Amino acid sequence: MTETTTEPAPLLKEIFNRARLEHFARETAAIHPGFDGERFLILASEGLDDLSIMQRLRQIAVSFHATLPGPYEKNIEILWALAPRINHGFASITLPEYVALYGHEDFDLSIKALAFFTQFGSSEFAIRHFLQKDQARTLTVMESWSQDDNEHVRRLSSEGCRPRLPWSFQLKPLIADPSPVAIILENLRSDPALYVRKSVANHLNDITKDHPDWVLQKIAGWDQANAHSAWIIRQALRTLIKKGDARALHVLGAGDKAEVTVDSFSMTPEALKLGGAVKIAAHITSTATASQKLLVDYAVHYVKKAGGTSKKVFKWKEITLDAGAGIELSISRAIRDFTTRVHYPGRHAVELIVNGEVLAQGAFEILV
Repeated sequence: MTETTTEPAPLLKEIFNRARLEHFARETAAIHPGFDGERFLILASEGLDDLSIMQRLRQIAVSFHATLPGPYEKNIEILWALAPRINHGFASITLPEYVALYGHEDFDLSIKALAFFTQFGSSEFAIRHFLQKDQARTLTVMESWSQDDNEHVRRLSSEGCRPRLPWSFQLKPLIADPSPVAIILENLRSDPALYVRKSVANHLNDITKDHPDWVLQKIAGWDQANAHSAWIIRQALRTLIKKGDARALHVLGAGDKAEVTVDSFSMTPEALKLGGAVKIAAHITSTATASQKLLVDYAVHYVKKAGGTSKKVFKWKEITLDAGAGIELSISRAIRDFTTRVHYPGRHAVELIVNGEVLAQGAFEILV
């Protein structure tokens, strides 16, 4: 039997590797023959191995500034032509980063450029610098974006002003008071594009961490008969649902105590090593006299390096269970390390949660 090995996935920061820098230099020179590609490569690749993905992104933008002819208006013209030639969506975020660094003295041109560049990658990080400097003026533009024909621009209107956008700085004023973005979220409440709806749901979920009442009041008037709005609402309330928030459960029609028996709740295998997978299975039966809406989740209490555990709740299944009916549920979780989670040996408790209430418990053990 031949043993197979799996090559580790390339680091995300390798999106900006030497080959990508050469691609930038080559394509820019094709647009502007006077572009000093050699100097750009020297500047952009300096200390590359030691830089994170966001540090690389910024260094490339700075290197463009040092080697483009200027003034700013001319450089934007060149980058505008470069945008559709870049061979990777995330790599094109370098262009809005350039705007974030050097475009604050020409608001109108910069905003126009960000709306264009976002169609090739995303301007979500760059627009936050303009929000930080002049929130009211920038949100006025973003409100108009929320009604744009292009779904990438509409998404930017929501994603760019998320108060807790990953990989970026927090927008403290919008954490304190989300009301300035209300009209944007309202305009997108039933957007036909899933790409946009995901952003709106994530934005609202961000807000629930500080202002759950505000979110619950906002979505109370949304039409859940509209499939797009209903999808956003379910995703937006996921953090509250995982906490067992009765108001959020009620919005989704699962506010009543679950009338069920748990016939079985098991983890297979009960002990495993890192790199394996554990199957979590449950069988529940309705004891109600009518059909009922059930939100089924499970929680894993992960062992921490210093001892103790950290609870993580996962969405499992949303079902309508008829009176007296039973259902078998199962799911497999990979037990391997991720950038967001490192596993440690020990007993990992698992909970079955139905309509916000823990109904059964089990465990599996990670071996050394």
